[in-house]
Amino acid sequence: QVSLAESGGGYVQPGGSLKLSCAASGIISGSYTMTWFRQAPGKEREFVAARRHTGTTHYADSVKGRFSISRDTATNTIYLQMNSLKPDDTAVYYCAAGRPILSAIATGNMYYYWGQGTQVTVSS
Repeated sequence: QVSLAESGGGYVQPGGSLKLSCAASGIISGSYTMTWFRQAPGKEREFVAARRHTGTTHYADSVKGRFSISRDTATNTIYLQMNSLKPDDTAVYYCAAGRPILSAIATGNMYYYWGQGTQVTVSS
């Protein structure tokens, strides 16, 4: 059985940092494209960052230069390091696994497995 478990969310002031984790079980995360999405209240779900099975990484323009996605092979965990956080980053963050083609990497319905989400709140 496949499971993706996010953790690391919380409350942080603008300019602060958080590191989210997505622990995968039942799949080898390196064999999938592992992606972070987020959804803010009243808004559509949006792509944040992805790490393809090839090792290449991709970011939404809104987080480029501030967020970094990485993988720990030993623990089969995907991380999202978030720096210089802004109030607009407030959302529930979801981890997803799939095998989309590159042009569809930001398309949520191309992913097979999803975690339950972790809340990130950026506020002063």
